[in-house]
Amino acid sequence: MKSVNYLLAALGGAVVGAAAALLLAPQKGSDTRDSIVDFVKSHCPKMKETKIQQLADKISEEIKEAKL
Repeated sequence: MKSVNYLLAALGGAVVGAAAALLLAPQKGSDTRDSIVDFVKSHCPKMKETKIQQLADKISEEIKEAKL
């Protein structure tokens, strides 16, 4: 169970770091979304494509809201 917690903490930290990098290096929304998808695919190769797309949509929306 502890290894799952470590994995979730690492994944959460990676997502937060990626989001911060995207906020500091603005680019077009479609490019941002593609970057998120590539990042998740490289770090979570077993994640289903539909879940990756949902996660990318959610992160993309959060970034847009944070920029306002």
